[in-house]
Amino acid sequence: MSSASLIEPGVFRRYAGDQLLTLSKLVLETAFQPIVEVATGTVFGYETLMRGYDRIGFCEPLELLDQAAEAGQLLALEQMMAGRSLAKFATVPDFASVTLFLNLDVRLIKDGDYIIERLVQHLSKLNIPPSSVCFELSERFDNTTIPEFAALVLKLRKAGFKLAIDDFGVGHGEMKLLCDYQVDYLKIDRHFIDGMDKSSRKRHLVKNIVHIAHVLGVRVVAEGIETEAELMACREYGVDLVQGYFIARPTTFLNELQPAFPHLADIGRVRRSSQSLDEILIRKQIENLPTVYEHESIDTVFELFRRNPRQAFFPVLNANREPRGVINEYHLKEYIYQPFGRDLLKNKVYERTISHFVDMAPIIGLDADAEELMSLFASMDNSDCIILTENMRYAGVVSAASLIKVISEKQLKIAQDQNPLTSLPGNRAITDFIHESGRDDDDNRFFCYCDFDHFKPFNDNYGFHVGDHAISLFAALLRRYFFSDDHFLGHVGGDDFFIGVRDWTREELTEILERLLSDFHDDVVTLYSQEEREAGRIKGHDRTGIERFFPLLRCSIGVLELPKGLLLDDGARIASSIAAVKAQAKQSSSGLVFTTFVT
Repeated sequence: MSSASLIEPGVFRRYAGDQLLTLSKLVLETAFQPIVEVATGTVFGYETLMRGYDRIGFCEPLELLDQAAEAGQLLALEQMMAGRSLAKFATVPDFASVTLFLNLDVRLIKDGDYIIERLVQHLSKLNIPPSSVCFELSERFDNTTIPEFAALVLKLRKAGFKLAIDDFGVGHGEMKLLCDYQVDYLKIDRHFIDGMDKSSRKRHLVKNIVHIAHVLGVRVVAEGIETEAELMACREYGVDLVQGYFIARPTTFLNELQPAFPHLADIGRVRRSSQSLDEILIRKQIENLPTVYEHESIDTVFELFRRNPRQAFFPVLNANREPRGVINEYHLKEYIYQPFGRDLLKNKVYERTISHFVDMAPIIGLDADAEELMSLFASMDNSDCIILTENMRYAGVVSAASLIKVISEKQLKIAQDQNPLTSLPGNRAITDFIHESGRDDDDNRFFCYCDFDHFKPFNDNYGFHVGDHAISLFAALLRRYFFSDDHFLGHVGGDDFFIGVRDWTREELTEILERLLSDFHDDVVTLYSQEEREAGRIKGHDRTGIERFFPLLRCSIGVLELPKGLLLDDGARIASSIAAVKAQAKQSSSGLVFTTFVT
């Protein structure tokens, strides 16, 4: 055992002021924690974290950084750790396709020029593009109060680095940062993610933070995911990226890193063999505009506008093909039409690059629904388009005119899905309702499957016209008892119906359904002959062709309850449970059976 290991950690901490950097070089190392695409489970990047600080008597990295700042060694310490992180990152397989997230201490902003210069040198030697590095702006202090901060942000963006707001929601100036500066990512603090699946207040906050970020063209990272339910809630409310112990713990060993966690994409989700209606319609309207990379010369933009005289803007991407915004022609017109304007833009002293002219644009994934895209447009003033991404990379743009076409075509498809006899929504709408309700656990939810018993002999004996009349009678009763906008009524087909109810008690729903069944029985028996009504039965053939007597027509209703707080994203399991309770209802004497979904 070395002599150093025999000394109390606190002794190091008290007496190592001028030797702090030397000791740190001996014991500190970098750990990587994966940041993963929530929709696919693919690793998007890694946050670099400090490890080994406890070996020199510190309980957490911030304590070590504070003492380094007091000793005037913070810059050297941060440079040493950044260099180690980059060197390790350069050995990650296919590192150019992922992003390394580095923390930027606010106390080093005044040294920003030196930091950028050294970092660019490191990257050049390691062949790492600047767009593979994202600086996390810690909200432990208010960055925006530092005089040099605005200039540093501009230089970082010009150099091609990405920027993230760390610990969003618990810091000092995060809303000012989001409002006044172009950042790429917003990392929601663990406080809002912890138990989010059980807290409607947290879900409401996260949902609105995500919406605001997407309007501003900012992608959202949820920190500290520790449970499957938290992951599902984040996916439901539009979070783009996740990190936390549920996905993977930080590791100092490169052989423990993996490129993807494919099982995450399947948690709580039905495997889809086809795309959603919204995605199909949106893909038809995507415009695959030419793009320009932010590191390219300004001449590239002039040439792009020259070749496309009718196009007023183009998407701007970083080296990893992530969207940064759009560049508009009107920004360049003053240079195009003034004498020597183009020469001025290319003058190194004047220093105007593509990054100077990038405007924000809403950015969202292709799997968003059409109404969400329209909401983004409505929330963004003077937006030329919405930029669409697939697996976080540029996929195309959609304009306002194209979105109107999407909405119109969707409404037409929905109308076509309605049952022509009852004008109630059909199977696609029912499936969508079940799927969306399963992922919104603020209230109790009841899925009621209604099926006529002994309909075939009745329909065979009295004909399709009378059979259709019985179906219409039931649909009219449904509308009488379930008339609120919060209720959903669907016609599966034939004599099968669906009722979706939220925020009722089981007692309230039981009373209404019993009245519905009673009224339907009273109405439908009038369609039989007097003889059959008195006998209480009708002669007919079963499905195998055998003639026998059947009871008079009735309706059975099986009800599946999803209790408040249960978040479920598995349509197949819900459908299977509904089928089971429907079978129980048809075998029961009352025709009405309730069951609660069992996880």
